[in-house]
Amino acid sequence: MATCPECEFDEIDTEDYDEGDTLSCPECGKNLVVMGSDEVELADDDDDLDDDEDLEEEEEEDEDVDDDDDDEEEDSEDEEDFDE
Repeated sequence: MATCPECEFDEIDTEDYDEGDTLSCPECGKNLVVMGSDEVELADDDDDLDDDEDLEEEEEEDEDVDDDDDDEEEDSEDEEDFDE
């Protein structure tokens, strides 16, 4: 049995897995990679992908906010034209 490095759950059965296989911790759900007999490590690559997706979403939201500001400026300029 292996121990999860995240939550220290110590009943992860790695007997049916080969080195390099991935599995989820039944306790905390973190993705793990089998490193050897009864040894697992956190699968960093999946966590990095999630972080990249979050960063992309934040950048898109920032761009949308910037576009909205431009639209408001154009609207106020249009209103000035009508006042003349």
